[in-house]
Amino acid sequence: MSEAISVLGGARFTGAIEITEAGLQGMISLRGDLADAALRAAVTSATGADMPDVRRITFGDTGQVAWMSPDELLLLVDYARADAVVADLSAALANKHHMAANVSDARAMFRLHGTGAREVLAKGAPVDLSPQAFGIGDLRRTRIGQLAAAFWMTDAETFEVVCFRSVGEFLFDWLCVAAEEGSLPEFL
Repeated sequence: MSEAISVLGGARFTGAIEITEAGLQGMISLRGDLADAALRAAVTSATGADMPDVRRITFGDTGQVAWMSPDELLLLVDYARADAVVADLSAALANKHHMAANVSDARAMFRLHGTGAREVLAKGAPVDLSPQAFGIGDLRRTRIGQLAAAFWMTDAETFEVVCFRSVGEFLFDWLCVAAEEGSLPEFL
């Protein structure tokens, strides 16, 4: 059995902001009726987080829950726990129409930190990232440049970004170029 490795081995860039590859992250795609009490209970049991509202992420003791679409959530848990969480979700929802899949190895995750993080993302994402429109816990599933991605704020200066692993190196390079020292318009 091979050892799991992240897409860029913890790559880091410091420019106008700091960009870090977040490393291995357990990610579970869960599809089903998000209003169903059993599904909601299973999600809270797995993560300690409440169900998120539309385009939001919630934070719990053992994970995070991101709203991805009207019938899809992304659960973020410890990488080593992902398979066990999928098994627990499948058992709890055995009599419900659902799909739970460990997508950890198919995704890459990056952390953007610094006062200019909004500016970096605004260079390529068609999202209003002004502080009045986008705050802590807000989430968007969109594009950065031409790449499918999702991102959310964890604190006033930090964003987390998820994309497909196959384009992880390209997105990291794109973010680094967008975060070059002296390149931020300082509009937001």
